Amino acid sequence: MNEFFSRMAQWASRQSGRAHTFMAAIVLILAWGATGPLFGFSDTWQLVINTGTTIVTFLMVFPELCRNLGDAVIRRRSALACC
Repeated sequence: MNEFFSRMAQWASRQSGRAHTFMAAIVLILAWGATGPLFGFSDTWQLVINTGTTIVTFLMVFPELCRNLGDAVIRRRSALACC
């Protein structure tokens, strides 16, 4: 299970840093903004983007923590090997 999560976290971390992912996010936000007049800029319309961005932010914390933890373990092992 740990190996699976580690691979998924690394994949998600790599994908989130790509230009295509950033451009997809920009397109999604522009599309959401363009639908504002259609939905009358309602509370529900605003809730859609707020909920989506909150979920994405929450889920992106875990791959970054996993990647950073893995980097820290490698640095610690390197430091111990040198001594």
